[in-house]
Order: sequence, then C-alpha cells, then structure tokens
Amino acid sequence: MIKDIYQKGETVFSFEVFPPKRNDDIYDIYRTLDQLKTLAPDFISVTYGAGGSNSKKTATIASYIQNICEIEAIAHMTAVSMNQDTLLHFLDGLRQKGVCNVLALRGDRPRDMCDEDYNNRTFLHACDIIKVIHSHSDLCVAAACYPEIHPESANRADDLHYLKEKVDAGVNFLLTQMFFNNEKFYEFRELADKKSIHIPISAGIMPITSARQLGTSVSLSGTSVPPALSSMVAKYAESPEDLRKAGLDYAINQINDLIANDVDGIHIYTMNNASTASYIMKHIVRKS
Repeated sequence: MIKDIYQKGETVFSFEVFPPKRNDDIYDIYRTLDQLKTLAPDFISVTYGAGGSNSKKTATIASYIQNICEIEAIAHMTAVSMNQDTLLHFLDGLRQKGVCNVLALRGDRPRDMCDEDYNNRTFLHACDIIKVIHSHSDLCVAAACYPEIHPESANRADDLHYLKEKVDAGVNFLLTQMFFNNEKFYEFRELADKKSIHIPISAGIMPITSARQLGTSVSLSGTSVPPALSSMVAKYAESPEDLRKAGLDYAINQINDLIANDVDGIHIYTMNNASTASYIMKHIVRKS
C-alpha cells in the first residue's frame, strides 16, 4: 500500500493521469503508462471523471498500473454522484483488480445533475465516503488539500477544520491541489501541523507549458499566480517552445526547492504527457 512507501523516509514521487474520453483511445494511455513506468514513480493516480463519467475506465487503468506496470495505483473516487450501492460496487471492483489505494474526493457537481438530485445526494462531503470506505474495506485512503484554501471555504480556519475532519475520518496521506508559490505550501504545512494533522503531504505540481493551460488551471483551482510566473508567460507568449521549456524549468525549480525543504512527496500532474514527466524527473536534484 502507498501509506507504507511514505514510511521509508525518502521523498515520494508520483504522477497523475486521466482516462481518455473516447474508448478507442484507451491504448494511448497504456502507451503513456508504459513510458511513465520507466521513470520509476512510487505510485500513479487515475482521475475519476466528472460525475463518475469515466469510473469504469478509472478502475481499468488503475488495474493496468497495478498489475501490468507493477506500480502502486491509486484510483480517484468522487462522492457527489455516488450512493451507498455505487460506492460499494466501485470498491468491490477495485478489490477484484488488486487495487488497494483510493483518493476520496467530494467532486464537482456534474453539469447534468439537477438541483433536486444535488441537494439530496447521499454523501455531502469527502469525509462521508471515507467513513464508508473504512467500514467496508481495509483500503489505503488519501484525500485532497488546498495550500491556498478550497475555493468554497470562507477562510483558512474553516478550511483546516474540514481538512482535520477528513484526516480524523481515516486518511493515510494527503495530495495537494496545484500551487505555484512554494511559500504558500510551507505556510499551509505549518498550519496543518499546528492543527495536529500529522500525516504525509505530497505537493501537487502542475507544469505550465502554455498560456491557455495557466488560465484554465487557475480558474479551476483558484490558486494564485506569482509575478515571476505571469511575467514568464508574458515574455514567451509568442514563442510556444520557449514557453514550454520555461514552464518546465519553473516546475523543476519548485520541486527542487520543495525537496530541499523536506517535502514528504512530489505529485506531478502529467496531463498524460510522458515527455513532460521525463524531462522533469531528469532534472530533479534528489537528496542523498
């Protein structure tokens, strides 16, 4: 299980991939995973898709990672569109495939979910499904956290309160939302420690390789953009290749600074691009 990897005392490296929208693209993600395997990550996570639209693919891809690539896989699962039966069915499917790690999320409201269904959903928060997971399985459970607070949280205190609730429900480690300012992460880590949140926290890093990607990432996550990053994007706006390299170097500098400051783990949002992950991993300075 992934929780055991963190006990080794070394920086844990992991990747995130997402299922393809089209069924006939499934072999593309398999090829990507074969390439990512050569980089020897400690684990790979697979997203769930809006409203569980790709839930079957999530389990299938997680099985490929676990059984074919022989790397620990963690499957995302979202509470927003699940009921007790669908939750237990998903868990049973993972168990049959030998996948023993899940990332429990509340999830965003699906576009086609009506107000009545949303207001009467079975699980309101991630901590609700975490409790059910532990009552019906012995899976390793991860949860998400936000160095710059969840976009729906009123303030930092409320955000930490709800994070503590998730951790107390039985979370083994945390994966952060993307951030571009390491100082925000260090501040969050210190506050989490003061809140008696004493489990490993992997820092989520999104390499920015285009101006459009930055805009999308910020709108989805609510993370702030440091002046250095916005200036970089503006400087290379007319040169896509230069912007890509500068964005990768920015992510590498982030990662190396985090490692130097004893981060528990680095979780790279690969966007299903193995070459991005490969370039970054080749330039990381690991602690001896």
